[in-house]
Amino acid sequence: MKITSIETFPVRVPLVPSHRMISALGRHEVSQYVLTRMETDTGVVGAGEATVLPRWSGETVWGAKAIIDEVFAPGLIGVDPEDIEEVDRILDQLSVGNWFAKSALEMACWDVVGKTKGKPIYELLGGPHRSTAIRCRFSMGAYDPDRARKRTAELVRDGFTTIKVKVGTNLDEDVERVRIVREVAGDEIDLVIDANGGFDTRTAIEAARQLEDARVSLFEQPTPRGDFQGLADVRRETGLTIMADDICFDYNDALECIRADACDVISIYPGKNGGIRKSQRIAELAAENGVACSIGSNLELDVASAAMGHLVVGCQNLQVEQYPGDILGPIYHERRVVTDPLSIAGPIIELNDSPGLGVTVDWDMIRTLWAKP
Repeated sequence: MKITSIETFPVRVPLVPSHRMISALGRHEVSQYVLTRMETDTGVVGAGEATVLPRWSGETVWGAKAIIDEVFAPGLIGVDPEDIEEVDRILDQLSVGNWFAKSALEMACWDVVGKTKGKPIYELLGGPHRSTAIRCRFSMGAYDPDRARKRTAELVRDGFTTIKVKVGTNLDEDVERVRIVREVAGDEIDLVIDANGGFDTRTAIEAARQLEDARVSLFEQPTPRGDFQGLADVRRETGLTIMADDICFDYNDALECIRADACDVISIYPGKNGGIRKSQRIAELAAENGVACSIGSNLELDVASAAMGHLVVGCQNLQVEQYPGDILGPIYHERRVVTDPLSIAGPIIELNDSPGLGVTVDWDMIRTLWAKP
């Protein structure tokens, strides 16, 4: 089997007003992503998604389209999509970084292989290791007090048992917001805070101390990207469970987190790590060193969300039972891009057992969602 063509489709999908994101990285109100369509000489078609965000990985919708069209696609024509390791080798040889663009192509290969073998991707990964109905946490933006209070009540009503609150903006406002969420949610809800690298080490430690009464169960990415020692210092000084996210894009980043004894949990997902296989390698490295993994999010559409779900079900060290992750991106958006959307009810997202990713892109509709220049 050989790859015969790769097409790219920029899309622009606004977020539902109630779900628009505010964090230390800024505001996210409209998603501008790239979908990829991979064709093979057997007639099997695979889909992928580059969930790009400039302030996250440095990738833009137009840059991702260009590097796929002009650099990656020519290098993959004629390659066997079943040889995922070779696909990754070629992509890494052609360019450093560009994690989400690479992931979109690798994801499409997995989709092709699953369809060819008649198996869902999680089986190709060695699963299932858990139920295909996955309980998620909800990621709440850095909202003002009234909005935070109202949103928390809605989430509790909808059955969420873990709420993640964005911090890392203004310390006083962050502390007030988290305390409001705890007050409204009550004692039974697990409360996670996520600074997205918005604090320095000293401020992160101070935030943890001020929020002792809020009973935070996990602190995600308290310190800036690249500061492994700072992350370790926060873990040591606060005694909180620490999750590494923004700091860990590839295998070597994960290795540095482990060497520095910087975290209890590593947040992985295919887009950020450059593909499903690379995410699995990080999870296996973490498991060998007694570090748990969970699933992160960049507010994906159904295609990349399906890939994330397959990783969770197919990889044993994705300990979402203890550390729920984020795979709810589709419901943040005003439109779904597939004809058979993933089932999402409250905190539960459920995969089906169809081959490959298990979702079918509506390519005709996709052609109407071209991103604005």
